[in-house]
Amino acid sequence: MSSSPLSRPTSETRLSLSHITAQNETNLLGTVHGGVIMTLVDSAAGVVAARHSGGPAVTASMDEMVFLVPVRVGDVVHFSAQVNWTGRSSMEVGVRITADRWDAVGPQAHVASAYLVFVAVDEAGQPRAVPQVVPVTDEDRRRLREAEIRRSHRLARRAAIIASRQEDQSQEAQERAGEGL
Repeated sequence: MSSSPLSRPTSETRLSLSHITAQNETNLLGTVHGGVIMTLVDSAAGVVAARHSGGPAVTASMDEMVFLVPVRVGDVVHFSAQVNWTGRSSMEVGVRITADRWDAVGPQAHVASAYLVFVAVDEAGQPRAVPQVVPVTDEDRRRLREAEIRRSHRLARRAAIIASRQEDQSQEAQERAGEGL
């Protein structure tokens, strides 16, 4: 594996992927399973993360994903992905999902947006450094600012969950100590 540059513009690793939905991907209502869309989101984002980092990257988290419109059998679903933010070994990849009919000309409907965090890993599965993302356009700079906000929310949520678990463990220890009297 060759060494990665210290920085890389967002445009260098963007990806667009399109997928025609089929009957075997739908539920009883004829709409595509959300998990099918989420799998394709993870795949597109994973390619972008691997390209940006210059090697393997694993999914660490996916933020909430709200489906705005249903995807139906026969729709062409489009996934546009790019790195929005980078840390030392992690990257936020944003994916915009749109859909249109396979047999008609018309506007694409915005299906959902997703934000995933990937960690670049080495051969031993340990985190490795990634090139810093370089926003080029005003849109790239906006995405970077919003990614930083999402990151601070993720970190705050994680800290609150850890604190809650530690509180539970402390209470359980106190209860066990009280039973020993």
